[in-house]
Amino acid sequence: MIWKPNVVVAAIIERAGKFLLVEEKADGRLVLNQPAGHLDEGESLLDAVVRETLEETAWHFSPEALLGIYRWRHPVKGITYLRFAFIGRVTRHDEKRALDHEIVRTLWLTPEEIRTEGARHRSPPVQRCLDDYLAGQRYPLELIKDLTVPAALTVSRHILSTP
Repeated sequence: MIWKPNVVVAAIIERAGKFLLVEEKADGRLVLNQPAGHLDEGESLLDAVVRETLEETAWHFSPEALLGIYRWRHPVKGITYLRFAFIGRVTRHDEKRALDHEIVRTLWLTPEEIRTEGARHRSPPVQRCLDDYLAGQRYPLELIKDLTVPAALTVSRHILSTP
């Protein structure tokens, strides 16, 4: 059997000194997390983080930078997560949109409020992403290369047809 990590995306969004978080149900308890979720098959990382943010918060998200890539192994479940965290801004809120069923509510919290709630973080990457953001860590989105099948076929056809 081939081992594969679970690929997830997360949005780090600051507005007026506060960060957008979700309070959600996970493993029988209420936890705090950045808007985040799994990458769907055939979906780009950027499309996934835009979709997940909208589904979990009803905010339209515009990614501006890659914060980092975080590997974390859940100590009880034994599942490894590969988290791609993106920095960006929200452009508008769709107040009538229903949130994902696991989401209880959205919150705008200061860094200190987030630290104080550390025992309720869904996973260690929640705090680490905040710390890296506050430290000024940023990478250009151009680091991410999405080599889709159609693009790969186009390149292959060009190579094969070149004398």
